[in-house]
Amino acid sequence: MLFMAKANWRSWRWDGLGLGIAGLCLMHCLATAIILALFAAAGGALLHPAIHETGLVFAIGFGVLALGQGILQHGFILPAAIGALGIGMMSGALTLPHGGIEVFYTVLGVGVLALGHTLNHRAGS
Repeated sequence: MLFMAKANWRSWRWDGLGLGIAGLCLMHCLATAIILALFAAAGGALLHPAIHETGLVFAIGFGVLALGQGILQHGFILPAAIGALGIGMMSGALTLPHGGIEVFYTVLGVGVLALGHTLNHRAGS
């Protein structure tokens, strides 16, 4: 039983971390929108560009680790390509003014990246 737990951790290690960060990003985006709607003055700190840029650096880092390792492990490029598209959408969203459309493209990019991580895990199973 312990061996199965270790094998499961190894198979989910990087994709699981990537999905966790994607979930945190999604929560951040939705919380920011809600906080802005409720407390316009408090939302300024959550909209600081450094938060978004740091999150994108983590998304790129875990994406390269997990999706790149997946290509080496199972040889399928599609999960990495889908993940890269999601990261590209998130990067492009940083160029937009803060507001609804930026949140929309960021959340969409996070979802596409999460799909890439999920497909990567399934391909390796």
